[in-house]
Amino acid sequence: TGTRKYIIADAPGHEQYTRNMVTAASTANVAIILIDARKGVLTQTRRHSYLTKLVGIPHVVVAVNKMDLVDYDQATYDRIVGEYKAFADQIGLTDVRFIPLSALNGDMIVDRGERLDWYDGPTLIDILEAAPAAHTEKAESFRFPVQYVCRPQASDDPALHDYRGFMGRVESGRIAIGDAVTVLPSGRESRVKDIRVLDDSLPRAIAEQSITILLEDEIDISRGDMIVKTGELPNVTKQFDAMLCWLSETPLDPRRKYLIRHTTRDSKAMLAGIEYRTDVNTMEQ
Repeated sequence: TGTRKYIIADAPGHEQYTRNMVTAASTANVAIILIDARKGVLTQTRRHSYLTKLVGIPHVVVAVNKMDLVDYDQATYDRIVGEYKAFADQIGLTDVRFIPLSALNGDMIVDRGERLDWYDGPTLIDILEAAPAAHTEKAESFRFPVQYVCRPQASDDPALHDYRGFMGRVESGRIAIGDAVTVLPSGRESRVKDIRVLDDSLPRAIAEQSITILLEDEIDISRGDMIVKTGELPNVTKQFDAMLCWLSETPLDPRRKYLIRHTTRDSKAMLAGIEYRTDVNTMEQ
């Protein structure tokens, strides 16, 4: 049915943890924001939620933990939910679900328990199991960054004399034998002759499958090139705006050239300018 990736935010909000969270959250589908019921929404909560929004995680679960330490008080839970909803509206989080729980006693983790009868929603495991699998919520364009060009050398096997396979992982979308494709950045076009996984031929491949693609035409393709479906071309540009998470100990220097990596391709880049910085503690620009 597909894969689901989670990030759980509940560690001290120091700089190193922020780096680790940004790295992990960049590939997650669901974020679980843990809130201590005794303390409510803290600066750390806002920081983690903002980073969740920044890297584009589509689904957020706010788990109000340690309800056992506030005597499972519904009013305390409702206050935290209200405060978080106001903040979520401020930063633009749209799909947010709330759940009270006690990790110590297991209430609302897998089983419902007996102390939160005023909450009639699903348990945490129910929410996670019902979360949409990756790449299933909307139609995605086919994107296949080439990781390696396979040219086997076997003089005693005539079938391999002209073998040219392009290996990599389908990052999004799907592809089938016979589909018209375009190779970027050259813009050359061809059709898929075969899709291989080891010794097997597949009629089609979907997101997150590692495959080898063979084309009908001999095209000069290298590591770092991108194979896409003809008619589903991405925007090609030399300049773009982005919110940048700077993870290095060394400050960003606009006078330096940097390497920017897009899948398997490295390009040189320069910073044209900084419009603003965001304080992840206060959301102030």
